[in-house]
Amino acid sequence: MALRFGADVSTAETDYGTVLLDERSGDYWELNPTGTLVIRALLDGGEEEDAVDALVARFDIDRAQAAQDVAALVRELRASGLAA
Repeated sequence: MALRFGADVSTAETDYGTVLLDERSGDYWELNPTGTLVIRALLDGGEEEDAVDALVARFDIDRAQAAQDVAALVRELRASGLAA
């Protein structure tokens, strides 16, 4: 399922990744370049498998580890209320 941030979540890409602001709570989240690659793939309408493909293509990472990392990030973003 593609990722969508809530209406009260602002994003800004930086030289070091992406910063997310939860405007409801004022909390900031900082994603490193790997996390940024994952959310870009998902926000562009891709599925988790597309994000895994992007990680494997860009980094020297095992496919199983990439899938675990993508699932963990998506789970955290959804659990925090930042994404649906």
